[in-house]
Amino acid sequence: MTDSREVKIADFLKRIKRPIRLDDDKEYKLVTVKMHHKGVVLREKKLGKNIGSNMYQVQTGDFILSGIDARNGAFGIVPDELDGAIVTNDFWYFEIDEEIIDKHFFLELTSTSWFDDICKKGSDGTTQRIRLQKDKFFNQTIILPSIKAQKPFIKKFLNTKSLNSELNAEMNRQTDLLTKLRQSILQEAIEGKLTVQWRRENPDIESVSKLLERIRVEKDRLIKEKKIKKEKPLSKINDDEIPFDVPDSWGWIRLGDVGFSFRGKSPKYAEKSDCFAINQKCVRWGYLDLKFSKKISQEWFSSIENFSLTKKNDILINSTGEGTIGRAAIVESESEGLIYDSHVLLFRSLIMPSVYALHCINSQFGQTQIDDSKGAKTTKQTELGVDKLINLKLPIPPFEEQKVLVKKIENFFTLCDELEQQINDSKVNAEMLMQVVLKEAFEG
Repeated sequence: MTDSREVKIADFLKRIKRPIRLDDDKEYKLVTVKMHHKGVVLREKKLGKNIGSNMYQVQTGDFILSGIDARNGAFGIVPDELDGAIVTNDFWYFEIDEEIIDKHFFLELTSTSWFDDICKKGSDGTTQRIRLQKDKFFNQTIILPSIKAQKPFIKKFLNTKSLNSELNAEMNRQTDLLTKLRQSILQEAIEGKLTVQWRRENPDIESVSKLLERIRVEKDRLIKEKKIKKEKPLSKINDDEIPFDVPDSWGWIRLGDVGFSFRGKSPKYAEKSDCFAINQKCVRWGYLDLKFSKKISQEWFSSIENFSLTKKNDILINSTGEGTIGRAAIVESESEGLIYDSHVLLFRSLIMPSVYALHCINSQFGQTQIDDSKGAKTTKQTELGVDKLINLKLPIPPFEEQKVLVKKIENFFTLCDELEQQINDSKVNAEMLMQVVLKEAFEG
């Protein structure tokens, strides 16, 4: 792009102020600017007598930013419905010199990371009070195309922006389809549709009844050794409770029939410690992310019985939190020997692949049961208790078929993960396309 020149931010952005004297008995609209390019919105309405600081009036079309959060994308245009609203001195608003920069050109640029970077470079202060600094902000220099060159650039930029928007919409649609595909795979798995051919080729496998008998023997042993408490028998699943047909060689059980569950503990936290506890943020869909764990007291941790700590193939399930309740993850070897807090339940499977139980819990079928069985809200949070968890219904195949199903599910999920990675790569490429157009504008 030709005819570019170096200009300061102060050359085309002029801060203005419109002081206003407040009437005690008049109601005023107070403005705030949301971070991450989410716009200028009404914060609240107040009578003049309840507003303590000096205030300034904004008008429709003003470009406004938050002096505190501009570095986080807190800027935008004052909409019609906030014409005449008021702000504190922490909000800056400007006139744009259109002899230097086209207003549409500038406003489009502020919707990208370009202006975020300008605000970050123009901010300073202590950790808790970083804010825009007048001299640092206004004295920054950029290479700006001439007004004549800005017009065709806007056309090209809007073209690219439109294409980028269409690409993102399509990629989001594909991501949604992948989510549905994963759920469809799980549903076909728990209905026995993925192993039809395998059953034909393997008619003489151990029956489900023998598997359940082995599990009962193991459970009795643990009760005798006082490692788990004896529980009252779970109710049998009646025919009218069965939501779909499964192969004749399968059966229906409750989750507690094939293992046991207990709630985590309320930890004693510590600022400095080598021990940490798993919380519900750590429990993702199918896996644990320990970066969200919190440090706990070494002394308190030492008092916990080893049987309560995580073991490989345990399943951890979130018991609270709208949007996270019921989310389940499996414990891998690197997550063994840890404690989990009271918002997490543990399920330990007996003589059967835990991954199969995990997939059942995370399937739409499992999540619907959890949603239907959640207890009453306590402390404003919906609770999933141990009793509700162990009463979940599961279709159960013979032991060997479970292993085959798990392998098939994981093979399909690997393909889904590869497709999802391609989608994410495309999103990165789309963003890079926007940055290339910006680079062209400022480097010529």
